[in-house]
Amino acid sequence: MFELTGKVAIVTGASRGIGRGIALTLAARGATVVAAARAENAAATVAEIVAAGGKAEVASVDVTDAESVTALVAGVVERHGRIDVLVNNAGVARDQLVLRMKRDDWDAVIAANLTGAFVASQAVVKTMLRQRSGRIINISSVVGQMGNAGQVNYAASKAGLIGMSKALAREVASRGITVNCVTPGLIETDMTRAITDKAQDDWSGQIPLGRIGTAADVAAAVCFLASDEASYITGHVLAVNGGMYM
Repeated sequence: MFELTGKVAIVTGASRGIGRGIALTLAARGATVVAAARAENAAATVAEIVAAGGKAEVASVDVTDAESVTALVAGVVERHGRIDVLVNNAGVARDQLVLRMKRDDWDAVIAANLTGAFVASQAVVKTMLRQRSGRIINISSVVGQMGNAGQVNYAASKAGLIGMSKALAREVASRGITVNCVTPGLIETDMTRAITDKAQDDWSGQIPLGRIGTAADVAAAVCFLASDEASYITGHVLAVNGGMYM
């Protein structure tokens, strides 16, 4: 079940956190993973996959640079002849209350989180249309569904991913391409580990399942949506949040 042998998957933001977890899980299911991040930052992820017997390669990409994204996709097609899965995970956060938020902070978050995913999706669609198959999976956030004070830029970018996914799903469904969103809640990453124990307890108190999620929890959802078992699911928003938002 959820077998991905022979599939080629691009994962952006694969150097750490959720992106690293997704790359590891897809590779464990048999996919050849292109672990993309700025510079060579995903090299450690690739080394871990290869050490476990999986197939992976590192790719340097800046999702805010359209030429960089186009070159990444062209390179994957040249080397492998196909792209089966795109996971748009790369993103940034620049939190601040709206009265203090600088325009640069708004622009940077929208560029990385929303426009970057649009550019990458646009770049892979031509190949997927020709194949008459493909999976595009966008990593949004619970914040894009319920909002959060101090994150108007981040919430807007993640809500935008949901709308973009639904619109694109309608455009490409007739060619066997599915487009879905995963919306993680509070997930254990470098960022959440840096907050105080009291803050973590306060957040956990808002989660019916009573715990912070893990990158593996998100990766399992992505793996399902990338698989043949999810071939009749498109335009869907799959929440991985422990019940934080229902």
